[in-house]
Amino acid sequence: MAATVLHSLLKILMQLLEFEKPIVELERELEKLRAKADSQDIDMSVEITTMEAKLAETRRSIYLNLSPWQRVQIARHTQRPFMLDYLAQVFTDFCELHGDRRIGDDEAMPGGFATLGGRKVVVIGHQKGRDTKENLRRNFGSAHPEGYRKALRLMKLAEKFNLPVVAMIDTPGAFPGIGAEERNIAEAIAYNLREMMLLKVPIIAIVLGEGGSGGALGIGVADRVLMMENAYYSVISPEGCAAILWKHRKHAPEAAEAMKLAAPDLLEMGLIDGVVKEPEGGAHHDHRAAALAFSEAVGAAIDELSKLSVKKRLDARYDKFRKFGEWTEA
Repeated sequence: MAATVLHSLLKILMQLLEFEKPIVELERELEKLRAKADSQDIDMSVEITTMEAKLAETRRSIYLNLSPWQRVQIARHTQRPFMLDYLAQVFTDFCELHGDRRIGDDEAMPGGFATLGGRKVVVIGHQKGRDTKENLRRNFGSAHPEGYRKALRLMKLAEKFNLPVVAMIDTPGAFPGIGAEERNIAEAIAYNLREMMLLKVPIIAIVLGEGGSGGALGIGVADRVLMMENAYYSVISPEGCAAILWKHRKHAPEAAEAMKLAAPDLLEMGLIDGVVKEPEGGAHHDHRAAALAFSEAVGAAIDELSKLSVKKRLDARYDKFRKFGEWTEA
């Protein structure tokens, strides 16, 4: 009983998304029935079973028919697993490396050596925070130029030691501040795009939550680009698009629909290579299950790419990105 009450409290404390309210209401009703049955020693098994079935059906109906905007909301959930959560769950022997050897370190872009299921890799990625203090430390997952230069330094180390690169993308975009512009954020990202295209080791990029603009692309040129089921990957945020086209952020849901930024749409268009299934309701509901799915998908991609020669891998990487933007007239 105590565990059930604790679970209910955690659900209430967790960031509640608007479309999840019917589920939460049914969960509360179910808890009331169970509490009444326990406290008054009444057999309410029929009512409880009926409510459980209704809850399961409601949950299934909502999560199987998520709109692009609802997926964006899930992608931004503060309890969603971040890069360092996946590192703790499925990687071992993580040795973090710091600094770009020019300006300094960037805690929005951690990285280093690690092991994934016996495979030695170099891992890099964006890291957000869950509270104000951590977000200030991580700059809300928006990396500075030194973050991208550090990432490339680590990728060059991976090439030197013939290790695959795993890049975890989760950013609303690169940091657009004056300091970042003064230190040439555009050049840092552009240089990464060119150098990643030529990197001789396997590169696997996976979008964990937000994949925003050049900030995502700066570590996103890869042999295999994967996305978690409820992540998004786009040239601009839905709010930014709505502000430009509709002149108001309130049109973000329409913008998200029009931009085709969700994983199923991007897979259909050939802009990504695979979608990693999340537990029902999103990765924030079950970190462990999400991490296992992540591990299986990334591990399989590494094994597949490691069988190819360097020339075949580089040719395939070039062809993959060369096809983007192709169109035909009816």
